[in-house]
Amino acid sequence: MRGHVQRWLLMLGAAGMLLCVVWLQNTLAASVLMVLLTCGVMLLRIEHRAWQAGELVVLAVLVAMTVAGRLAFAWTQSIKPVAALVILTGLYLGRESGFLCGALGALLSNCYFGQGMWTPFQMLSWGLIGYGAGILARYAWFHRLPVLLLYGALSGIFFSLVMDIWTVLSAQGEITLARYGAAILTAAPVTAVYAVSNAAFLLVLTKPIGRRLTRICTKYGLFTQT
Repeated sequence: MRGHVQRWLLMLGAAGMLLCVVWLQNTLAASVLMVLLTCGVMLLRIEHRAWQAGELVVLAVLVAMTVAGRLAFAWTQSIKPVAALVILTGLYLGRESGFLCGALGALLSNCYFGQGMWTPFQMLSWGLIGYGAGILARYAWFHRLPVLLLYGALSGIFFSLVMDIWTVLSAQGEITLARYGAAILTAAPVTAVYAVSNAAFLLVLTKPIGRRLTRICTKYGLFTQT
């Protein structure tokens, strides 16, 4: 049943994107629809997992920490602990939890920062960062602090590259390599600070949060399906 729903979502989404591009000639609408579709399929896959009550409690706490962390640094544009917390969630609780923490963290914190067509882009970006951390967590080398810090920095660059797509589409209505390149260059200083801050937050948070999450999961037998 789940597979049928996902296939229907993909077909309807593809038809909607084709309609936006060919008939309405609206690249922005097609892009937003594509991002929403991707988030929807991912969340649908996660929704069918058999979650334990304890797992939901731990995940809810991490989502709350992510939202609170973003709000605490609302005064600065490029320094946020969001990616670091999302990465640690994926690393210790699994890829599905990492995606949920990133997607819900963006959605809920935007109740303060403001919702808009940029919200799905943020949800997908941070969600994929957490999902990627969960996938790589199976490898021992990824748990080394230098590698984790590098992933955090690269995640900052990835997030900025995705959001630059939104920037160009919202300003110009369509995207070209020249416009996209200009947006990347313009945002480069902010991207650099964000990438470094991700690594800095991971340097500070990995040991205390990782130790506590490992202890909780081991003691209560949580997140064994990751």
